[in-house]
Amino acid sequence: MTKLTHVVNLDMMKHRSVESSVERFAFAGRKMALVSGPRQCGKTTLGRALLGRRDVGAYRNWDQREFRREWAQGPSAVVPKPEGAGIPLLVLDEIHKAHLWKRDLKGLYDTLESPCDILVTGSARLDAYRKGGDSMLGRYFQFRLHPFSVREMDRPDVRPPDDAISDLFACPPSGSRSARERLDALLAYGPFPEPLFAQDAQNARLWRRNHDVLVIREDLRDLSRLPELSRVEVLAALLPGRVGSLFSQAAAARDLETSIPTIRRWMSHLSSLYYAFEIRPYSRNIARSLKREAKVFLWDYGAVRDDAARFENLVGSHLLKACHHWTDTGEGLFELSFLRNKEKREIDFLIVRDGKPWLPVEAKTSGQEPSPNWAKFMPFLPCRRGLQITRAPGWKIHAAGDAKILVAGAAEALDALV
Repeated sequence: MTKLTHVVNLDMMKHRSVESSVERFAFAGRKMALVSGPRQCGKTTLGRALLGRRDVGAYRNWDQREFRREWAQGPSAVVPKPEGAGIPLLVLDEIHKAHLWKRDLKGLYDTLESPCDILVTGSARLDAYRKGGDSMLGRYFQFRLHPFSVREMDRPDVRPPDDAISDLFACPPSGSRSARERLDALLAYGPFPEPLFAQDAQNARLWRRNHDVLVIREDLRDLSRLPELSRVEVLAALLPGRVGSLFSQAAAARDLETSIPTIRRWMSHLSSLYYAFEIRPYSRNIARSLKREAKVFLWDYGAVRDDAARFENLVGSHLLKACHHWTDTGEGLFELSFLRNKEKREIDFLIVRDGKPWLPVEAKTSGQEPSPNWAKFMPFLPCRRGLQITRAPGWKIHAAGDAKILVAGAAEALDALV
């Protein structure tokens, strides 16, 4: 495989797609920006990059003993003093680990003596930590930072949803060799910056082992105070083999000799920590639709050994990233689901926009012909376009009644998103 230094725009690696949204929606409106995402996906780098473009600012991490001491004495002491006409930036990393952090952060924001932009980052969903008393509603915008995608490895701009899909259906993308090499790298090493850009298999395995320990043994311990961390580790070890399949909580409960509510609680914690995510079936107006069991995917799909499951996870991760970005930037409420009926026919993904089906997406590792499952589901959907993403390059529109099904290569299709 070609080394990534040849296929990645190194200047763009300094920028992430969420940066412009933080500046435009939060800082321009004098609100705090809360950025959450998985451990080691680039949140600290994002904060330091934003700081680097300011005349004055400060980066503070809750893991620093000196900062914890200052914060306990009075949060206002950590605010950088303005110099000249520039507005300072205060980056607070992992502050949600503090007791009553929401109350203290709200008080800090409400009592600022002069303008100061505040960026709060955390490796768990910031709303999962309900240790604060007072609501911060109206004082912040929340954004989710994902690991790298095919497009973001090259450039940080994000297309609006209608433009991205309309242009993809209108004409074949360029299908550059660079995009295909970026796709290969993501499949080989996963989307997280360190293993992705090191591009070394041994490094990736060591990183992944340490990352899992940090998430389960440190973050989960802090979030939940669970006494059975070793059993949650066993559940996490089972998940790569169940990616893309219906996740039976009853079967997992039997395997781990525990109860279904316990499995449900553990999965909720793993979701809150950005370790795994579940998508649920869309059933409204779908004949004989499955209604309950979800499918499970990993944020780090490099841990998935089966090639077909890893590819489906990669596609799902890209679609989830698009849904989160478009939602966080006010394009609408975008959610990711899937379609499956009781005859076990399935469309792998369905993007739902403001409660209505917007774009069904099928992931296939081989073949250039539309899946026969399109004919089973498209008549029940109000949207008239479907996208089938394949491992091999290509671009062709097929008719399915009055609907259009685009069969496109993964590099070309995903490069059009985020």
